[in-house]
Amino acid sequence: MRDETASWLKYAEENLQSSKLLLQSNLYNPCLQNVQQSVEKALKAVFLEKAIRLKKTHDVLELKNLLLEYDIAIDLSDDDCDFLNSIYLPSKYPLGGILPDYEPDDDTCQEAIKVAENTLQSVQQFINE
Repeated sequence: MRDETASWLKYAEENLQSSKLLLQSNLYNPCLQNVQQSVEKALKAVFLEKAIRLKKTHDVLELKNLLLEYDIAIDLSDDDCDFLNSIYLPSKYPLGGILPDYEPDDDTCQEAIKVAENTLQSVQQFINE
């Protein structure tokens, strides 16, 4: 594994761990923000490992689809990508509710954390192949 890849994965892990600590304190928006950042960094680590030009974007669906163009499939559904994309701006800035139909809560954060855990596991498996 490249050193740069390892650094990005370390940051992704730190964001995931941060999200869990924030959830314990009922800090839902920062929890979700860290989940989104964890997944984004994990996906970008794959770009770095495979020496694919890294696109400057926070859109995880776009990152996933760009990887698919290189026949790299990470276990992350389009619905999960849309969910994570819906988190990015509202979790950083007070633009209204985090999600269209309801406020973030414990269940939403737990669901998001599972998505991040699965994504990180999928990325690590891919990189270690």
